[in-house]
Amino acid sequence: MKRIFLFSLFILSLAFSKVIYAQEVVDWKVKFNEKENTIELKATIKNGWHLYSQHIENNVGPVPTSFTFKSSDDFQLFGQVTEPTPIKKYDENFEATLDFFEKEVLFVQKIKLTKNAQLEGTITFMVCNETMCLPPSDYKFKIELIKN
Repeated sequence: MKRIFLFSLFILSLAFSKVIYAQEVVDWKVKFNEKENTIELKATIKNGWHLYSQHIENNVGPVPTSFTFKSSDDFQLFGQVTEPTPIKKYDENFEATLDFFEKEVLFVQKIKLTKNAQLEGTITFMVCNETMCLPPSDYKFKIELIKN
């Protein structure tokens, strides 16, 4: 009985180890660019996967990338997060033409500091490959902002 239980536990652990999470597909780096007074949110995306734009033009299902910043009196955000021109291509998963990024993308948020501060935020994103999509995921970050 003990052997059957251990074998079953081993099989279950193997099955769960094959699960892919969005954090394994997209590597986020967030930094403050002092010269430009911007927050740079860089996504490096594994080959074969794509990350959706903030500005999906149709309502067919994928979750657009979004950014939430915790407010503070120590800084002011200007405008919206900007992104480069996305790839516009037919997506088999949603049977629609969608905007997304492959390999790497840099999102930028303008900011003005009143003094040194800490910025906390969350990036919500969704990734798909040619055959499947992963559930939306949240990436939480915290960075130091040094006023020059």
